Amino acid sequence: MKDFVTTGLEDADIAMTQQGFKKFRRRRGKRQDPVIENAPELREYLDTEPPTRIEHVPARLPEPWEILRRVPIDVRQHQLNRSPLVNFFREDPAAKAFDLLRTRLLHTLKAKGWKRVAIAAPTAGSGATFTAVNLALSLARVPHSRTILMDLNHRHPGVAEALKLNQPGDMPGFLAGDLAMEDHLIRPTDTLALGLTRAPDRNAAEILHDSHCAATLEDMIDRTAADVVIYDLPPVLEYDDLTAFLPQVDGVLLVSDSTQTTAAHLAACEKMLAGHTELLGVVLNRARSSKNG
Repeated sequence: MKDFVTTGLEDADIAMTQQGFKKFRRRRGKRQDPVIENAPELREYLDTEPPTRIEHVPARLPEPWEILRRVPIDVRQHQLNRSPLVNFFREDPAAKAFDLLRTRLLHTLKAKGWKRVAIAAPTAGSGATFTAVNLALSLARVPHSRTILMDLNHRHPGVAEALKLNQPGDMPGFLAGDLAMEDHLIRPTDTLALGLTRAPDRNAAEILHDSHCAATLEDMIDRTAADVVIYDLPPVLEYDDLTAFLPQVDGVLLVSDSTQTTAAHLAACEKMLAGHTELLGVVLNRARSSKNG
């Protein structure tokens, strides 16, 4: 370290080496020195750390995705309850069907440059949440990917129950900008994040109409660098929630139930979506098996 020399002081000239610097700082901590008080430049210098000290600077700040709270799925509980999730019955034809749906969806999204997918059924009880959860789990098994599943079915939230996650989920607070993303999203696996909601809300459509909703979700996608975002929404023909949310999605997957969905239901949904967003496909749930294979 070069000597630090002050000039123009009334009482004395001071030359300090590194050792003198530390000694003088200790002495100054005990009492005020009139020489220093009359030398602003020296006082400012002594208020700093020694020039030879190197602060530790992390090589890289963690990404927002990496700091999301980890809440692992209780695999044992799902196995005991024989949960109908693709991660626990990989050899089942239904699980293979979800993997095929995943691959086709990824091809379409990549070709179009899209990533925001809404999943809804024409009527209640058709399995939209079941489809959304299993598709998200299948997507999350793609290595080095990032999938977000958001429970926007404020009428009958079901993602937390399907995954058996006893976690708070203030989706209205998050969408309104009152709750930070890091305090809302949780991460069950390295490649999957969830936005949960725990209680029904009678203002469901108004929440999705709010301009803060669009801005919050756009910011979430940008900060997490998500590859695919799945939105689970209420029935299309029973509420206006999906209609309110259409500007925020690139496409919609409709879930039909072989026991209750009719051609008229699907036609009405297609008419509602026309000119607003893309119909990415129709998923047939509870399909009757064929005796001929």
